[in-house]
Amino acid sequence: MKKSLPPPELLRQLLSYEPETGKLFWRKRESHFFKTLQEFKRWNGRYANKPAFRVNPQGYVSGMIFRQTHRAHRIIWVMQYGEWPPHDIDHINGDRSDNRLCNLRSVTRRENTLNQKRRRNNKSGRTGVCQSTNGKWRTYISGNGKIKHLGVFDTLEEAIKVRVKAEAEYGYHINHDKTYGLMSSI
Repeated sequence: MKKSLPPPELLRQLLSYEPETGKLFWRKRESHFFKTLQEFKRWNGRYANKPAFRVNPQGYVSGMIFRQTHRAHRIIWVMQYGEWPPHDIDHINGDRSDNRLCNLRSVTRRENTLNQKRRRNNKSGRTGVCQSTNGKWRTYISGNGKIKHLGVFDTLEEAIKVRVKAEAEYGYHINHDKTYGLMSSI
């Protein structure tokens, strides 16, 4: 079952966005959000004007709104553009916790994969390049839903050169394969 998404107007009542830092803060809530005056005072005393979300184990800033978990980058998009994004939200610089609007873009899942960071378990230092059991370097790339073998090379440098050229041909983002703290993208 898909969760119901809060409308932009409600999000703007609940949260304030700091564009320079990309952070969300709880606004002081009106009494109609609470059953009792005690809950109203307690909530505002504890949360108003404080950071709304935290960085989760995957590196995204996320938090709860009315008992539903949301990622900050999607909330910010809604607050700024007035509608939920039709696609993925990509962090252009690869830093999942950088939610400045200038770092966010709505992209298809395919476009988002073209801006992935290098995986933590990568041993060659380049996505799409791995060492075979015979010591040679195998290179491949993903494009149009298929994996294309680019060749086998004697040196890592040769393999990387071919991979970089293929990334340009397939339209990979300039930040693809950067490490940025070695966190992987969605």
